[in-house]
Amino acid sequence: MPTRFNLIILDFFFKQYKRIAETFPIFILLFISFETSHAQIHFHKQDSLRGSNGIGRTGWDVLYYDITVQPDFDSKTIRGVNKIRFLEMSRNTMQIDLQQPMEMDSVFLDNIPCQVEREYDVFWIQIPNVGSSKKERELTIYFHGKPREAVRPPWDGGWVWSRDENDNPWMSVACQGDGASIWYPCKDIQSDEPDQGASLSIIVPDTLTAIGNGRLISTQQLANKLKKYVWIVNNPINNYNIVPYIGKYVHFEEEYKGLKGPLSMDYWVLEYNYEKAKNHFKDAPKTIAAFEHWMGPYPFYEDGYKLVEAPYLGMEHQSNVAYGNQYRKGYLNSDLSRTGWGLKWDYIIVHETGHEWFGNNITTKDIADMWVQEGFTTYSEVLYTDYHFGTTAGNEYANGLKKGILNDYPVIGKYGVNKEGSSDMYSKGAALIHNIRQVIQNDSLFRAILIGLNKKFYHAVVSTNDIENYISAASGINFSSVFDQYLRNNRIPILEYAVEKGTLKYRWNNAVSNFNLPLKIYLGKRNKAIWIKPSSTWSKLNVTDEFSDIQIDENFYVFKRRLGKK
Repeated sequence: MPTRFNLIILDFFFKQYKRIAETFPIFILLFISFETSHAQIHFHKQDSLRGSNGIGRTGWDVLYYDITVQPDFDSKTIRGVNKIRFLEMSRNTMQIDLQQPMEMDSVFLDNIPCQVEREYDVFWIQIPNVGSSKKERELTIYFHGKPREAVRPPWDGGWVWSRDENDNPWMSVACQGDGASIWYPCKDIQSDEPDQGASLSIIVPDTLTAIGNGRLISTQQLANKLKKYVWIVNNPINNYNIVPYIGKYVHFEEEYKGLKGPLSMDYWVLEYNYEKAKNHFKDAPKTIAAFEHWMGPYPFYEDGYKLVEAPYLGMEHQSNVAYGNQYRKGYLNSDLSRTGWGLKWDYIIVHETGHEWFGNNITTKDIADMWVQEGFTTYSEVLYTDYHFGTTAGNEYANGLKKGILNDYPVIGKYGVNKEGSSDMYSKGAALIHNIRQVIQNDSLFRAILIGLNKKFYHAVVSTNDIENYISAASGINFSSVFDQYLRNNRIPILEYAVEKGTLKYRWNNAVSNFNLPLKIYLGKRNKAIWIKPSSTWSKLNVTDEFSDIQIDENFYVFKRRLGKK
C-alpha cells in the first residue's frame, strides 16, 4: 500500500486535485511542466474520430444498450455482446468505437451479418437498406479481448483487477475521459446517450456478487458454478457510467423520503466493512437532503441510489456511485479547502453524489466543456457545507478552494478531439459560480437557477453556451463577459485603483473586452460595504467617509493592485 502522502500527491497529480500544489510547493513546477506539455499535444485523426460527431455518428440515434459481459479474473480478459437498439436516420455507414486491443468477433444487423472495417479504434459498419423514414433497428456485436488495465484508477482508465483484504477477486472499471469503448463496443460520444436506458448482465463465479447500474432485475444460476446478474437502467445514461463491480459484497438499504417520494438507497460493501459502512454512510442521506434543497429532486428516482465500495477512490457512475475513500472524512482525511469544513463530511460521498445532478442529469456534449460537470459539482461541496453548517461556513469553504487554482491554461478545452481543458475546471469553475452568486445577491433566486437548470436540461446533453445563456436569462444579468473571462482564458482580472482624499478611482486590467463584473468592496477596515461597476476605463467615486485603502469582498475571485495618484 502506498503511504498517505504518496496517495494524495500522485492522485492529485494525474487529474483534478492540483489544489494540493500550494500545500506541497515542490510539486508546482512538475504540475506546470505536465500541463504545458498537455496543452501542446498535436492531434491525430484518431482524436477527431474519437471526439467529433462525424459522419459515422450523425446518421443514427442510440435508443438502448443491452450489454452482457463475462470477465475472467485469472487471464484478465473479458468477452461479451452488446445489442444496440437504435433509430435509423440517413446514413449507410455507422461508426462503432472499440479500443485496441479489444476485438470484435462478429456483427449482425437485425440478424444479418455485416461488413466491418477497422480504422484505429473505430469499426466502420456498412448498413444496407437505408430508407428515408426513421425506424428502429438492432445491431448485435460480439466482442472479446484483454481490455486496457487501469494502472492508477480512476485517473488512468481501464479494467481494475484487484483483490480485497481476504484475497478475494475484486473487479471494476473506471473509464471517464478514456471512454467506455475501452471495454465494450458503443457509440462513444457524450452527445448521444441511450434514450431508453440500458441493461447490464454480468456473468461471474457464483461465490461473487456483481453490481450494475439501476435495479437488479434477476439472478440466474448457470452451469460451471457461474451466476448471471441482470441490472436495468430506466433513464438515459452516458456511456462511461455503465460499470460493473464484482466482489464479495454484502448489502444493506434504507428509504429516503425525498421531493419525489420514497427513494431507495442501497449500499454494497465488502463483507468485512459492513459495520463500518453502516455508520459512515450516514453522510449519504444528508447529502441527498442538501442537494434536493439546492438543486431539485434527485434525477433518477426510478433507478434508485447506490453507493458501491470500489477498488479505487471514487467515480460518479449514475445510480451506482463508486466509493473508495476508506471510510474517512474529507479526501482521505485531507481537507481540500484547508479550512476545516472539509473534514466534517466524506468528500467522495458528497462530490460524486453531486455529479448525479451535474454530470449525469446534465451532461456536456463534448468533454471540452467538462467544467459544467466538474465546476458545478465542486460547488455542490459548498452547497452541502452551506446547508448543514451555514452560509459563512460555505463561503469559507468556497474561498479556501481558490488557493489551489493554477491558471495554467483555459478551463474550456479543444472541441472535437476528446480534449478537456485545465483541471482548474474544478476549483476555478466553482469560483466562477461563487462570483455569480454574489452578483445575484439573492440566494432564493440563485437556488431557483440551480433547480431550473436541472429542470430545463433534465436528462439532457448541453454545451457551455446552453448553461451561460440560461443563467444570464434567469438572473436578468448578462454574464457573457464573465464566462469569457474565467472559462476561455487563464488571466485573472485585476482591479487597479488609486486612493486620494475623498476619492476612489478604479478600473479593470488583465481582463477580456467589456468585462463587466460588479464588485463588492469595503472602505477602510470593512466598516462600509459598497458596490462598484468597474470597466476597462477609469471610474471615479467621491466618498465622504475617511478611508485609506479598500478591501475586496473575499467571495470574489479577482486580484487588486494599488497605484499612485491618477
